[in-house]
Amino acid sequence: MDHNSRVLFMLVLALFLAVPASATRPQANANPREEDTIREIVDLERQAKDAAIHRDAAFSEKTLAEDYVGISPLGQLISKADTVAARRTAQLRYDSIDVTEMVVRLYGNTAVVTARADVRGKELGEEFSGPYRFTRVWVRRNGHWLTVSYQATVTR
Repeated sequence: MDHNSRVLFMLVLALFLAVPASATRPQANANPREEDTIREIVDLERQAKDAAIHRDAAFSEKTLAEDYVGISPLGQLISKADTVAARRTAQLRYDSIDVTEMVVRLYGNTAVVTARADVRGKELGEEFSGPYRFTRVWVRRNGHWLTVSYQATVTR
């Protein structure tokens, strides 16, 4: 894998755990219970962003389902183990992750998050940056929200 491919792969790992503190648009006609759930998901996304910046592998271990599947912008499959391992290395560092245009949609015990993320950081000492759009799927299992799927796409 060449350097650019490696950077994109690592970016998607970061984006998996990289999200907001920015505004979200609630579903039309959301009831108070749904609004509380949307706030809970937005908070999880904020925690994910913090975990990416601080390379917090424990957050990934806690919030990724065992059957989690991520898909990088290059079409690579990423497992929970891959994500946790990437968090533990010092090869990748994030200077900033700016999330905008976030939308949270609820479908029973499932939340689908779509957003844009502009990321800056360093991999093996080399700087990288780029805009992405991503989709993350959260499912409530045994009273806890877990990420079961994530996909990122490079935008221009």
